[in-house]
Amino acid sequence: MTAYLILGAKLLGEEPTDLLLADGVIAALGADARTAAANRDDLTTIDATDLIALPGLVDLHTHLREPGREDTETVATGTRAAAIGGFTAVHAMANTTPVQDTAGVVEQVYHLGQEAGWADVFPVGAVSVNLAGERLAELGAMAHSAARVRVFSDDGKCVHDPVLMRRALEYVKAFDGVIAQHAQEPRLTENAQMHEGNVSAELGLAGWPAVAEEAIIARDILLAEHVGSRLHICHLSTAGAVRLVRDAKARGLDVTAEATPHHIMLTDEKARSYNPLYKVNPPLRTEADVMAVREGLADGTIDIVATDHAPHAPEDKDCEWAAGAFGMIGLETALSVVHHTMVNTGLFTWKDVARTMSQTPAKIGRVDTHGQGIGVGKPANVVLYDPNVTRTVKAEEQYSRSRNTPYQGLELPGQIRATFLRGVAKVLDGAPIE
Repeated sequence: MTAYLILGAKLLGEEPTDLLLADGVIAALGADARTAAANRDDLTTIDATDLIALPGLVDLHTHLREPGREDTETVATGTRAAAIGGFTAVHAMANTTPVQDTAGVVEQVYHLGQEAGWADVFPVGAVSVNLAGERLAELGAMAHSAARVRVFSDDGKCVHDPVLMRRALEYVKAFDGVIAQHAQEPRLTENAQMHEGNVSAELGLAGWPAVAEEAIIARDILLAEHVGSRLHICHLSTAGAVRLVRDAKARGLDVTAEATPHHIMLTDEKARSYNPLYKVNPPLRTEADVMAVREGLADGTIDIVATDHAPHAPEDKDCEWAAGAFGMIGLETALSVVHHTMVNTGLFTWKDVARTMSQTPAKIGRVDTHGQGIGVGKPANVVLYDPNVTRTVKAEEQYSRSRNTPYQGLELPGQIRATFLRGVAKVLDGAPIE
């Protein structure tokens, strides 16, 4: 295994520091790094002047599509895209074919991640059998499988039955699991195409009202409080939802929430193009919602940024709006969007980036091999990021198997220069090491 001496990186955006990555861990920092590296004959030196060193990013919400839709993404292609985006670990959502609702399927996905080797893959187990919302899946068996599942979600569908949701919240307490809810009241969103508001009215598209998200969040906060369990809110997108989570945290409840990059940057105005690249669930909301979600991230109400990376085949996006699939890819652009919307606006420091995109998602997912920060003896999951460049997003240059990026043609700041997984370089000079 090659050791890496990284010279002059700005650790979490602060003072330049040298790092030695060796034997899978951060072996030394500062002046000690060069001393410890002096006698190694397997050393590669990297000039990281003006680069920011961050802990490897952890995504709590990734759709890898395998098994079942390998035409849109595989575990290998998705985790390669993740590495390009600075992620060293991703949580693979359950809506595959077959669904990840048994120990056998989650173990398959887990081992596919190990074989691919780009990033660690932690499968998310389904809450209900076949995502049907009728009876609980094998939560205990998945938790005690080789995949050691701790996050369970029917994402893509809401666990709308309150009795089933209560039972799930009660069940996962036994192994410190968490239910991650896709908050969407189905009766309020039948045939919905976009956010319900002025733009939907002007365009004549069926609306997805904010209250459909907020009603489920309010209910589930009460259920989690009643049974004393952990609850996580997926892709929170409305100002009202931020208020509900803020109130729950003020009352000391164990409720966490995530925001996606697209919900802190893009608004429902994008739907005026009728381009299905901007069709997503939950939908892009208003400017006021975007600002509220940013504020929620800044003050800690929203705990993490998660990509909700959702690859789709060309025919599912290159069509009329009503026929288009919901979802956007985002692993390769997530850090740049957070840089643009949160760091450049003064809402975040780079420490906040590390907290919301590495440390806290690992904590929520109960992953103890990631999100440990950058310190001597910690796993050498490290990202080098150049904040001083800009790039134009081009769909054809994405490493994901799918091309449905909503940032096509936009100029975003920053570029991942290197990604190390346990001290092994997966990306160098901005390119994957094939």
